[in-house]
Amino acid sequence: MTDTTASPSVLTGIPVVPGVARGPVLLAGSSGRAEVSAEALAAYGDGGHRDVPAALAAYDAAAAGVAADLSGRAERATGAAAEVLRAGAVLATDPALREAVRARLRAGAPVLPSVSGAVGELAEALTARGGPTAERVADLRDIERRVVARLVGAPEPAAPRPSGPVVLVADDLAPSDTTGLDPDLVVGLVLERGGPTGHTAIVARQLGIACLVGVAGATRIPAGTPVLLDATAGVVLVAPGEDEQRRADSGRPAAAAWTGPGRTADGTPVPLLASVSDAASAARAAREPVEGVGLFRTELCLAGHRVEPTVAEQAVMYAEVLGPFRGRRVVVRTLDAAPDKPVAYPPGAEHVDPALGVRGLRRSLVDPGPLERQLDAVAAAAARTGTEAWVLAPMVATVAEAAWFATAVRRRGLSPGVMVEVPAAALLADRMLEVVDFLSIGTNDLAQYAMAADRNAPDLAHLCDPWQPAVLRLVAMATAAGRRAGKPVGVCGEAAADPLLACVLVGLGATSLSLAAPAARSVGARLAAVDLDACASAAAVALTAADPAAARAAAARALDTAAGSS
Repeated sequence: MTDTTASPSVLTGIPVVPGVARGPVLLAGSSGRAEVSAEALAAYGDGGHRDVPAALAAYDAAAAGVAADLSGRAERATGAAAEVLRAGAVLATDPALREAVRARLRAGAPVLPSVSGAVGELAEALTARGGPTAERVADLRDIERRVVARLVGAPEPAAPRPSGPVVLVADDLAPSDTTGLDPDLVVGLVLERGGPTGHTAIVARQLGIACLVGVAGATRIPAGTPVLLDATAGVVLVAPGEDEQRRADSGRPAAAAWTGPGRTADGTPVPLLASVSDAASAARAAREPVEGVGLFRTELCLAGHRVEPTVAEQAVMYAEVLGPFRGRRVVVRTLDAAPDKPVAYPPGAEHVDPALGVRGLRRSLVDPGPLERQLDAVAAAAARTGTEAWVLAPMVATVAEAAWFATAVRRRGLSPGVMVEVPAAALLADRMLEVVDFLSIGTNDLAQYAMAADRNAPDLAHLCDPWQPAVLRLVAMATAAGRRAGKPVGVCGEAAADPLLACVLVGLGATSLSLAAPAARSVGARLAAVDLDACASAAAVALTAADPAAARAAAARALDTAAGSS
């Protein structure tokens, strides 16, 4: 019998990718640090050191090797995984990092301490800036481990490779390691740290791996212990009994059989739309039972371009994404150049801005040229593919900004909308809908800004939970404005992939849900089992709850009660 006395029988965390998984625990080390031999330490670390030019050349070669490896992996990846790998490749050869290493070498430090010190200095600066910029710290630490491994001749760190289905448990996992996980073998992911909107979480969503973060005590579960991960309810059951396993499996047949379209049990339409980032992810999403695209993140499609592609070049890229959805709706978000997105244009986009700085539409107000050309390309792609294109602006805070954007979009014969991710947009939703055709709620940033909590800070992950009643109230304000105006208000944040929360969002008035395509079946099946009144009841109790855990529990009870009385 497996000894589970080292950990509690039930652990709780923050759901990132809903789903149910079971298997033995595979413990991952501390992100796979390289083993440094005594000889390597003597040459590079604690002992003597080379002359500065030779030491810097060794660092340059290691950094270039890491960048080349990550770039090669990015070429073979798609979507969020490719984005993470490209961002890592750029970071590996960052001039500021190299200069910090060189300064330490010139001061007499050996190579390894120079790398460590330089990374620490840059990490501290990124953390101080907060917002999405702070998310790069995890990537930076990953680069450090990989560079050190190459310097000392050790294998680069990597996530463990299981021989059979497992639930991978770790203190944290480097985003680049997550991109290499095989979802057929790693059926669940449990992290003690991390947040619901970091790179690791985003990649897990793309892969469709059930995932919980912020699970205190997870790494104390002995390796090999069977666990049941219910990433919808937010719990890990250690050594579960047969009854628990049967309950967890109860919704699987319905999800497997669901083929759409999205609607509640009483026939209320709720279109389920895919979130995509490039041609490959669009092609995969089109094979799932989704009714279109609710969020096409164009900055990910453009990642890696050092100069702005021409209108014709952009039109080709966009047509490859729109093409699989001919005759259906595709919501295109305009370029959101921000610190966590590897886009080198428009001018200034390569500089590190705080989350409260010049990003999204704000950058277009300063220099409208790239937006104008992007809109021309979207219009051309829509005409070429016969797709209904709606266009969405990120980081809109004022009605004047929304009106300026809407005018530019309508000149191309397209439908304009704005993201509700700044609380001001929710507060002004009625006025926003006087000038645009639709709203789309980005729950990730909305939670961050509403709760004044960096969404990438592990210690604040609980505040960025989309179940926070304050966040749900902002969602309710925006959807109520949509009902009054008779215009659609959808949700395009990651919250829509949670089947329970999807019911609450529909109860609040969301007219569509955009999510990672693999989540469509579980969300669709859950909505098909409840009517709109039940969703409204679940939303009402969630709004009055004291905290996210209470909101989840109250909503689940409301839906169960409605199901029992039907």
